[in-house]
Amino acid sequence: MATQSSRTAARFMMAPAVVLLLGWMLVPLVMTLYFSFKRYLPLRGGDQGWVGFENYVRFVTSSAFWPSVQATLIIVGGVLAITVVLGVLLAMLLDQPIWGQGVVRILVIAPFFVMPTVSALVWKNMFMDPVNGLFAHLWRFFGAEPVSWLSEASLFSIILIVSWQWLPFATLILLTAIQSLDSEQLEAAEMDGAPPLSRFTEIILPHLARAITIVVLIQTIFLLSIFAEIFVTTQGSFGTRTLTYLIFQRVLESQNVGLGSAGGIYAVILANIVAIFLMRIVGKNLDA
Repeated sequence: MATQSSRTAARFMMAPAVVLLLGWMLVPLVMTLYFSFKRYLPLRGGDQGWVGFENYVRFVTSSAFWPSVQATLIIVGGVLAITVVLGVLLAMLLDQPIWGQGVVRILVIAPFFVMPTVSALVWKNMFMDPVNGLFAHLWRFFGAEPVSWLSEASLFSIILIVSWQWLPFATLILLTAIQSLDSEQLEAAEMDGAPPLSRFTEIILPHLARAITIVVLIQTIFLLSIFAEIFVTTQGSFGTRTLTYLIFQRVLESQNVGLGSAGGIYAVILANIVAIFLMRIVGKNLDA
């Protein structure tokens, strides 16, 4: 049992890390909040004084704001649906005794270690190029006209690229959860004559609820700030401009730090709303 002196010593030793972490999180947030109330144009006069909530009003009333929020939520929802469904199927497949199981698992997990910029370039040039891409050759082989994926199916293309990156993460978490399942439950259900679908819906899926919740929460946090894949492939064109990319355009392309900072605060608010929603809806599984 920890004594008062040991708890005090533990707090004292943890204090530098806690202070450093709080500073790393709070300083950029405070600076963003500070600049959001100012008109700051680095290449056009610099600091031009306080403007109150003008940046917030301009950002939220711009014609690009709500489409960017919609594109962000569509990408997040699409990637979550694909990675969770395919992650469960892949995890169940990898849990089976197959030849070369270790090698197969490494190959499945490998895409997660590829940089987002690199994977986006690979998909853009090797798979989705309408002239020399793999998909274009397949379309021609079957007598169909190649699709210009990044312009005709831009949102779906982004979802596909990002899903390929995050599928290994979901598979790894879900595979760990499946391997923790007591095999005696499945054997007893099989002996009782339960069909495979019933064993999946009544035993395996409820057991995966906590793991699925963790996958959804962690992926959502990162997917709300998706940027590299869009910058490399479409540069925000064809309806793929997310809220993060819109902020980038306002800060770097328009050189309006105040307006971009207001957008950053909106992004923080959106992330918190989504996080609270997820914790209330699916986060209950963590307490089950």
